[in-house]
Amino acid sequence: MPSDRYVCLLRGINVGGKNVIPMAELRARFAALGFAEVTTYIQSGNVVFGAKRASPVKLAATIEQALRDAFGYEARVVLLTAAQLAQVIEEAPPGFGSQPAKYRYDVAFVRPPVVARDVLPVLAPKDGVDTIAAGTHVVYLRRLTAKASQSHLVRLTSKPIYRELTIRNWNTSVALAKLAVV
Repeated sequence: MPSDRYVCLLRGINVGGKNVIPMAELRARFAALGFAEVTTYIQSGNVVFGAKRASPVKLAATIEQALRDAFGYEARVVLLTAAQLAQVIEEAPPGFGSQPAKYRYDVAFVRPPVVARDVLPVLAPKDGVDTIAAGTHVVYLRRLTAKASQSHLVRLTSKPIYRELTIRNWNTSVALAKLAVV
């Protein structure tokens, strides 16, 4: 049976001393699920692995249950195929990520069944500071670094929809896309 490459983005681990999960233990848990070539990237819950082709919804549910059982936290993940993550990189707005000294670039990955366009009305970007755009699987967030304290995008964390997102910076997103390619 063909094997696909997946990227699993865990939400809410190793942040502020909460839900601390060592990456070696995370890799071991994924390997115990029968996944191949398991790799983690930095300490914020990014896992790249190979698995037999399966429904992403069912696969995500399996991973969430395994993480709950192993680590005792309410696991919520966003799971993408390598092709979907490549699409995230390709669909980025023109110039996104190209001026890191001027802007902060983040990618808010949405957890199905939520879709990116559903998140846009919840955001209230500040003119001249914030820029947002929806992609197929994500919302692209850009903040002017010099006015970051005026950004309205930080308010996202207080919105109910935030539980259905996990945010990675642009550099991490690009690095994960490269790792996911075999």
